[in-house]
Amino acid sequence: QVQLVESGGGLVQAGGSLRLSCAASGGTFSSYAMGWFRQGPGKEREFVAGIGWSGVITNIVDSVKGRFTISRDNAKNTAYLQMNSLKPEDTAVYYCAASVYSQYVLGERTRYAYWGQGTPVTVSS
Repeated sequence: QVQLVESGGGLVQAGGSLRLSCAASGGTFSSYAMGWFRQGPGKEREFVAGIGWSGVITNIVDSVKGRFTISRDNAKNTAYLQMNSLKPEDTAVYYCAASVYSQYVLGERTRYAYWGQGTPVTVSS
């Protein structure tokens, strides 16, 4: 059983940056692919980014490409989402998730077995 805990969310002005962290415990972190999702007010949860077990394969959705970067440090059992040039429309609760399919970097939620509790990000204009 894998436990995931997100941190790093908060309130930031438009154009600012935040780095979200997802700390994993209770499993072999390096065997999982990791994903970041977000759910804005009144919206469905949507996929943001995915990274394979080694960090070599990544996938970023077009709406944040060039602004967000996903990475991981297997020695620290942690995945990251670096968010730059934030916009008000990035306001959401951000969730990390782990997939037992070690190279899976796409956004099908059923492929992710483990989820964190989420960390809120608010971008003011």
